[in-house]
Amino acid sequence: MTTPSAAASATLLGEFVRNHRERITPQSVGLPPGFRRRAKGLRREELAALCGISPTWLTWIEQGRALSLSAGTLAALAKSLSLNPAERAYLFDLAAVRDPASGDVTPGEAAAAALRASLAEAVARFRSPAYVLDAEWNAVAWNKPAAALFERWLGKQATERNLLNYMFLDPDARTFIADWPERARRLVAEFRADRRAGLQEKATRTQVATLRRASPDFDRFWSGQDVLAREGGERVFLHPVQGRVAFRQLTLQVANSPEHKVVLLT
Repeated sequence: MTTPSAAASATLLGEFVRNHRERITPQSVGLPPGFRRRAKGLRREELAALCGISPTWLTWIEQGRALSLSAGTLAALAKSLSLNPAERAYLFDLAAVRDPASGDVTPGEAAAAALRASLAEAVARFRSPAYVLDAEWNAVAWNKPAAALFERWLGKQATERNLLNYMFLDPDARTFIADWPERARRLVAEFRADRRAGLQEKATRTQVATLRRASPDFDRFWSGQDVLAREGGERVFLHPVQGRVAFRQLTLQVANSPEHKVVLLT
């Protein structure tokens, strides 16, 4: 039985293929322009021949009736339509088929890796400490000033780069972060607000359960049910070498990946 989501994806895929077929000129694929050509771009028969499939099958694809496409057919469509890497990944994602050209990395994994690389490049340009948190508040990118400031959390010797784990499971945090009890309480309330739509996801439930068992303070704060928006303001740290240092914190949400947050300390 076809699910509504599969049918919707097939419709989107069909519209995508038809739109791109109409963009391709016959000359660009080595075909003569012909006379009295009424169709925009390639005819279905022409694209079907280029892909090695029947015109009927291509018609069903464009009508959203082809609910099971092979990787070979998708690859042929991508090549014949001159799709760029992002368009090819989109085509395979709509069909829920792994692109064999991506090796062992799925399009989603490749996109995530590219996003992390671009975020790392972005924060590296800041002169003051800057880091990026993912949905579970793992640090996925940071610059050298951040690593120097947060030696136990982001430095070379760090083995755990989850912000909540550092805050509640590393004794260093209690002496490093000024006014630790209040900052820790707020951090838990901010995490609850930030993950409000994903609190029932397995990764988050496991994370919260582990922290509640390991830290009585986290368990107490979590049981308090406080919910606070992640705000800026002054952040004070008692660094073992730099001494007392104060920053103004600003948190930015990544537009094309809202589960990621860029934290700037200026």
